[in-house]
Amino acid sequence: MINRSLVSAGTRHRLRAMAVPVAVALGRSGVTPNTLTVVGFLGTCLAAVAAASELWVAAGLLVLTFGIFDMFDGALARATGRASRFGAFLDSTLDRTGESLVLAGVAFGCAAAGFLPGVGLAGAALAFASVVTYTRAKAEALNLHGEVGFAPRPERLVILSVGLIVCGALGGLRSTVPPGMENLLVSWDAVRAEAAWSLGIALGLIAILSAVTVVQRILHVRRQLSQIDR
Repeated sequence: MINRSLVSAGTRHRLRAMAVPVAVALGRSGVTPNTLTVVGFLGTCLAAVAAASELWVAAGLLVLTFGIFDMFDGALARATGRASRFGAFLDSTLDRTGESLVLAGVAFGCAAAGFLPGVGLAGAALAFASVVTYTRAKAEALNLHGEVGFAPRPERLVILSVGLIVCGALGGLRSTVPPGMENLLVSWDAVRAEAAWSLGIALGLIAILSAVTVVQRILHVRRQLSQIDR
């Protein structure tokens, strides 16, 4: 139960294997793993700007695209023998910074649209997701295994991208009635409520699952330490 995740280890392995041919092709063209890491971070920054600008579908697609893109730098490093401690450090640092920026962008977009519960949920998601990352880093600093739990970064990004895309597909958060649709005010407001619910549920899931993941990692580290101390 402590180690359980939303995605099985086998599925993760298969997805990583699928990234290898693409990574090798990129390596042959002269692209380095660190270049891919930086490009992925810049793409995530674009997602943050899109979310802050209330371009919800664009933000969701960018989060999903560059979340998938993030598999290539590690695959390229392993396939070409270019793995380095600095590369791992840079990848981890920019991944976490990018995710935090996207959630900050979502909070800003929610505030601009007047969806205050979304601001709070985005803040909670950002806070707990950051602690998930910290628990893994701290465990590894103690020479322990720390990557367990329901919601590591890939799962969080998928949930967020789906919420953003659905929110945008339903018309976004603003309740402004487009010209010529004044007679449909009631149904238009209902669509806006559904959009707010879709984004709110996604952010709430990220916050809750991240909090559960933090607890899972604490218990996992405690179990490892208890075995060492015997």
